[in-house]
Amino acid sequence: MNNNGLHWRIAAFDALTVHELHDVLRLRTDVFVVEQNCAYAEVDGADPTALHVMGRTTDGALAAYARVLAPGSDGLPHIGRVVVHPDHRGAQHARQCMQQALDAVIRTYGSPRCALSAQAHLEGFYASLGFQATSAVYPLDGIPHIDMRKDHG
Repeated sequence: MNNNGLHWRIAAFDALTVHELHDVLRLRTDVFVVEQNCAYAEVDGADPTALHVMGRTTDGALAAYARVLAPGSDGLPHIGRVVVHPDHRGAQHARQCMQQALDAVIRTYGSPRCALSAQAHLEGFYASLGFQATSAVYPLDGIPHIDMRKDHG
């Protein structure tokens, strides 16, 4: 799929190439651990059962990523690890990535209902996609987060 210069691929863990897995783990670590100065277990054991949403530039660089986790104890699939490479910010890639993830939720689970744990400063961004806050702001690995939920398309 091509959307504003990015080619999108959504794949289960077992369908990822070793190069895709490397690129995903590197981008997530570079942003969530190094850039945000947050020491935490980035490889958390959830990837093998997740869908991986990857947006690549025409030269093959991973520009945007998110993962979709199967429904949890709340009965909702969860979108997480939404990230845009620093060199590609400001081009609406996060919005495109979220739309790809939301489309994957609908295709896979038959409903747009889903949840996420957002960094609190991004609450407005996720609200613009139809998510509503369901918790107060709380610290997660030293970064303020807020739980959000989407109940309709």
